[in-house]
Amino acid sequence: MDAFFASVEQLDHPELRGVPLAVGYDGPRGVVATASYEARRYGIHSAMSMARAKRLCPQLTVVSGNYKRYKEVSAQVHHIFHDYTDLIEPISLDEAFLDVTVNKKGIQLAVDIAKEIRQRIREEIHLTASAGVSYNKLLAKIASDWRKPDGLTTIHPDKALDFIAQLRIEKLWGVGPRTAERMHYIGVFTGADLRKLSLTHLQEVFGKAGLMYYNFARGIDHRPVETEWIRKSVGCERTFLEDIYTPASVLTELYHTIEELERRIAKGDFEGRTLTLKVKYNDFTQITRSITQQRILVTKDDILPLAKRLLGEVDYGAHRPIRLLGLSVSNPTMEGETHKIEWVEGFLQFKDYEEDIENINKN
Repeated sequence: MDAFFASVEQLDHPELRGVPLAVGYDGPRGVVATASYEARRYGIHSAMSMARAKRLCPQLTVVSGNYKRYKEVSAQVHHIFHDYTDLIEPISLDEAFLDVTVNKKGIQLAVDIAKEIRQRIREEIHLTASAGVSYNKLLAKIASDWRKPDGLTTIHPDKALDFIAQLRIEKLWGVGPRTAERMHYIGVFTGADLRKLSLTHLQEVFGKAGLMYYNFARGIDHRPVETEWIRKSVGCERTFLEDIYTPASVLTELYHTIEELERRIAKGDFEGRTLTLKVKYNDFTQITRSITQQRILVTKDDILPLAKRLLGEVDYGAHRPIRLLGLSVSNPTMEGETHKIEWVEGFLQFKDYEEDIENINKN
């Protein structure tokens, strides 16, 4: 979906149409969850601090958002998807992969299904969606962002290698800012540059991810559309209105975070054995520390001593105050079965990079 949260707000509130709009918390440490395309012309994007967004666009309109409403609209979109296939992998409220290799309407070409779905979203929900069509998830994801907003891009198997070759490495799935820096350091700026490197070299530099990058440079991605989502972790974060740095204040906030984590574990009936502590400093650098136990981590009595041990490995103080603390439990004891299918041609992906508004505004 295109600028999903902002587009829903503009749909429900006509007075917001055509004006620069940001959805997110309008506070001292608020973050943009999504920005309308009118706002994006000023350089505003998701995950940007609201303060910076307002400096870039003084006339910016900010709304806190309505997560319940976004879920309702997302359900309407998925209802349309299910008219074509039940092989749907939700990525977020506004993003999903569809395997239409065999589809309910017997439509031969995936691109025709994409056109029909986009038209129905426009007519029935009054929103626009961008779609990417290709023979695997990697290329469908890249294609879906290629002609936003309201775009449709198809990457044919015969053209895939040429397409990847000219692609900036930052556009490749799994390459974030830090990985891009490492890529640049070893002389990789495009897909063509990446394809020149041997598997051995990539594994030396990037470890297990080296094989993924090696395959991606060659248009290879065998991951199926997963229709059943298995929760891998439960976590929570706390961003402070003022930075903290004294041991007493940090321990107090750590304890509050543990209490919230305990509630979320109970609510999700989650079982995990690995505790991870996340610390974000006032300069926005962040570190994580993890520890794994044989027993299941369920209560604060299980978690508190481990969290304290991890905190003991963290350097903080007046010289390095803390902006955010986070804790998560991961490493489920049961792994779900994956749905295996034979890949042919017919992937669709409808997406945008907006994040869950309830999570992003805690960062």
